[in-house]
Amino acid sequence: MPSDYDKDAYPEPPRQTPIVDKQTTLPNPALILTKLFYYSVDLPVTTFRELVEGIHSGNKYNYYHQKFRRVPELTECTEGDYTCYYEAEMQWRRDHKVDQEIVKVVQERLRACQQREGTSYHQNCSKDYMDHSNILVSLRSGGIHPR
Repeated sequence: MPSDYDKDAYPEPPRQTPIVDKQTTLPNPALILTKLFYYSVDLPVTTFRELVEGIHSGNKYNYYHQKFRRVPELTECTEGDYTCYYEAEMQWRRDHKVDQEIVKVVQERLRACQQREGTSYHQNCSKDYMDHSNILVSLRSGGIHPR
């Protein structure tokens, strides 16, 4: 800084943060409620959860992406084998749900392409249209994914 600057126009900043003057000696009720909640609710729940997670951390089980073994189809079950009938029916239902989701995804892609391309979607969305028609043909012929 130059030696001839005006100290009245640009005063120096304070060296320390000023201390807030309390006007009352009573404690802050918000602080009391916060600490009460922390020690009565938050701390016990957090401690219990960490304890349970520590116990379960050794044997993690992913509940999603369950893999089912393939079972014989309904026509391959022996007569009177009701367990085989049930397993084949459940497998068919799972396969049908997967097929429906695949069709939904392909239809959404086709609609998105049509929306994006506008009037020229016949030319620019031909791959999506072919995928959609192939999926529908394979669905009518017995299913999309190999069994």
